[in-house]
Amino acid sequence: MKFFWVDAFAGQPFTGNPAGVVPLESWPDDAHMQRIAFENGLAETAFFVRTGAARFQLRWFTPAVEVDLCGHATLASAFVVFSELGQAGDRLTFDSRSGPLLVSRGADGSLELDFPATPPREENSAALRATVSAAIGTEVSWLGRSPFDLFAVVAQSAAVASLQPDLPKIASLGGRGLIVTAAGGPAAIDFVSRFFAPQAGVPEDPVTGSAHCALTPYWAARLGRSVLRARQLSRRGGDLHCTLAGDRVRLAGRAVLYLRGDIVV
Repeated sequence: MKFFWVDAFAGQPFTGNPAGVVPLESWPDDAHMQRIAFENGLAETAFFVRTGAARFQLRWFTPAVEVDLCGHATLASAFVVFSELGQAGDRLTFDSRSGPLLVSRGADGSLELDFPATPPREENSAALRATVSAAIGTEVSWLGRSPFDLFAVVAQSAAVASLQPDLPKIASLGGRGLIVTAAGGPAAIDFVSRFFAPQAGVPEDPVTGSAHCALTPYWAARLGRSVLRARQLSRRGGDLHCTLAGDRVRLAGRAVLYLRGDIVV
C-alpha cells in the first residue's frame, strides 16, 4: 500500500494538522486498517477506494476508533488525489459515513471542502456545565452539543490559548470530544478554538475540520455573517476560511506533502 503523510490546513511543512492517507484498490480487513492507524500514531489516517472517474469511498481511523467525519484528513486525501495521483479536473466527491463530501480545487491551489453543517444545540444541565468548566479550568459561558462533540464557549480568546485541560475528565464526558471556543483572537480572526478527544485516542487535535462544521453555524449566528476566518490555537496551529451556505459548511485551506512511502505489511 502507498502511504502519504500530509500537513493539512497548512501553508508550509510542520504546521497545520498531519494526516496519513492510504489509497487502496480494494478494502482490507477493518482490523488491519485500525492497526495501521494505530501504528501511524496520527490523529487520523484516511483510506480511500476509487469508485468512479472523480468519486471515491473514504473512511477515517484515529489510533483507537473509526470516526464518522474528519475534515483535515479529507483535505489531505483530496490533496493526494490531485497532486500525487494526477486527478483530472478540479472537483471530486468522497462518499462517507456522513454522506457525499465535495472537494473543489481553486486556481491558487487551495482546496475547499463542502461538508454538512452540524450546529450545536444548547445543553441546559448546570451540573454538566460545571463539570466541563472544571475539566478545562475556566468558566464555560455557554454549553452545547453537536452530533459528535460537546461544545463549550468561554469569554476570552486568551483563555482558549492558555487552557491546560484535565484530559481524563474530558474523556469521562463521552462522545467523540470537546470543542472549546471564543470570539476574536489575532488580527482578522473571527473566532478561535481548540479540540480535545482523549476518548478517541487524540489528546488534542491540531486543526479539526469537522469541528468547524459546528463552529461555523454557531459563530455565523452570533456574529451575523456567513463568511468567517478561524484559527485553531493548538501548538501547531492552523487557519481556516469558513462559509455557511444553508445546511452546508465550506472550509477552505491548503495542504503540504511531508512524506511518501510504502506500507509493507
